[in-house]
Amino acid sequence: MTATPDDCLARNEWICGEYLSTRRSILGDAVVQHLQLTVAAVLIGLAIAVPLAVAARRWRWAAGPVLGITTVLYTIPSLAMFSLLLPVYGLSASIVIAGLVFYSLTLLVRNILAGLRAVPEETRQAARGMGYGPVRLLLAVELPLALPAAMAGLRIATVSAVSLVTIGAIVGYGGLGNLIYSGMNTYFKAQVLTASVLCVIIAVAADLLLLLVQRYATPWTRAVGE
Repeated sequence: MTATPDDCLARNEWICGEYLSTRRSILGDAVVQHLQLTVAAVLIGLAIAVPLAVAARRWRWAAGPVLGITTVLYTIPSLAMFSLLLPVYGLSASIVIAGLVFYSLTLLVRNILAGLRAVPEETRQAARGMGYGPVRLLLAVELPLALPAAMAGLRIATVSAVSLVTIGAIVGYGGLGNLIYSGMNTYFKAQVLTASVLCVIIAVAADLLLLLVQRYATPWTRAVGE
């Protein structure tokens, strides 16, 4: 059966509506995997970064090692990172998540720590004078005031994770990166462009969503701006 003249798939065009209609399920699965890997990595990274930043703020001697180690992790090339993690996680989605977690720590720890350090000392003293203990002071005063800086780091880490997930294609767990990688190998233009555009859309949507969360979670910053 010969291709019709208007068959953009047969002509291997970059923009092809036929590709979208015939590969909808494949694209949907890739988007879901991309989101799952991104969300898992960012949440785990956040769960690790908060106590590290708190420890670095509370004990000055810990700041150097925490920032130093997270910075070194960020400088490791992705291929080398996966190679180092391979004996532990094997060829699984976990290896991608672990790598993304390590990469996110620098961005998250630095911003959370900067937010905690920016809390005025007089505010801490006033809270202690009202009977706030260390835990209550952290949860009710320090972390809320550090939220703007922490959210800025979270936004950057999330957008970076959306981009870095594609590298997971080298181990078969890259979400949309799998389609980009296979499309480049076969020079399938529509697949490469569609998957790339979807990555950009996910990154922009995630950043806007977190920006809205930041605005509603920190109403005092809006009041200052107005």
